[in-house]
Amino acid sequence: MSVSWFIALRYLTARRKQTFISLISLVSILGVGVGVMALVIANALMTGVQEEMRDRIVGSTAHINVYKFGTGLVDVETELRKVMRPGVVAAAPVVMGEGMLAAGDRRAAVKIKGIDPAREVQVTELGVSIVSGSVEALNVPEPADPDDIRPLDRVLLGEDLAQTLHVRTGEAVELLTAEGILTPMGVVPRLRVFEVAGIFTLGFYEFDANYALMSIDVSQQLLNQATPDALQLKVADLDDAPEIAAELQTWLGGDYAAQDWTVLNAPLYEALRLERLAIGFTIGLIVMVAALNIVASLVLLVMEKTRDIGILRTMGAPASAIQRIFILQGVTIGAIGTLVGAALGVIVSWLCDRYELFSLPGDVYQITHLRFKVDPLDVATIVVAALLVCLVATIYPARRASAVDPAEALRYQ
Repeated sequence: MSVSWFIALRYLTARRKQTFISLISLVSILGVGVGVMALVIANALMTGVQEEMRDRIVGSTAHINVYKFGTGLVDVETELRKVMRPGVVAAAPVVMGEGMLAAGDRRAAVKIKGIDPAREVQVTELGVSIVSGSVEALNVPEPADPDDIRPLDRVLLGEDLAQTLHVRTGEAVELLTAEGILTPMGVVPRLRVFEVAGIFTLGFYEFDANYALMSIDVSQQLLNQATPDALQLKVADLDDAPEIAAELQTWLGGDYAAQDWTVLNAPLYEALRLERLAIGFTIGLIVMVAALNIVASLVLLVMEKTRDIGILRTMGAPASAIQRIFILQGVTIGAIGTLVGAALGVIVSWLCDRYELFSLPGDVYQITHLRFKVDPLDVATIVVAALLVCLVATIYPARRASAVDPAEALRYQ
């Protein structure tokens, strides 16, 4: 152990005449620890919420949507073959519209989504999100005898939507759309009765409370659409979606538009990014305040140890050695607070995520609980930044200690 390190530890652990200085050192350790812990928890919270929102969104929708201008997607099979580029693992057509569902005296505005049941489960997580019924039940079998009555068309409802309407699988609902039928009395809104073929929960309130899914053929008839609105694509690596969308745009030409999930949800992620920066800056001020406490503690310690510094200088200790003593002491205070704070932050984040301690109303925040995810890189960045702040805080007191004149320090001793 070097002399500077030995003396620095002695100053930290030995009893002092001025207890106030020790109290400031303790407050500095607590301040750094609380600041680092809060930063770790805040970063874990923001990372967890971002990933939770991303997983829910991309599990409910496609990674990339491809639209065609002009004639639209007339030959769906040909268009599906066109978009199956490297990195794309599945594709499915989709029809979108709006309507009003009714069950008894209950009403709910819904977003109609026409899907190909076999392909949809390859693009989204609908297949594993079914609570009751099945996706395949959307395919209504044709009656064996032409004279038999054709069964009702079928629809899948989100769990929250089904609860709003108080319906279950196998019950009937009425769907009203604005695309009307021309009659002698004028245009009459189109009304069709559906059987609930199943109920799904994708875990994202926007979809579970507002979407009604039906076969693509039925949706085209209901909405008077000749072609699907878009093609939904799923990519092998979610992070490659922007690059693949750009490549598709170049490959398909100007008659097409390819939008990936980051573009479609850009406002949400920009808001989360700004919120993360604001929280990090605000909580980082706690570490800054703790660093000022380290400055105060070391300045007072220099004043208390002026005689000791004079003796060390008289014995031949260079100014750099004196400077190292106080730098090491300040860094030790910062390191203890930083490491303890980081450890507590990781533990608290794990407990909050493991036991889902913070629940949220899904209709407001889209997710049902706060998720915490500790990123080792974030923790390492916070620890290094806190140690650097503490190191900078020791420079002024250390330089002041090294500048003590030994003759003046010992004149009245």
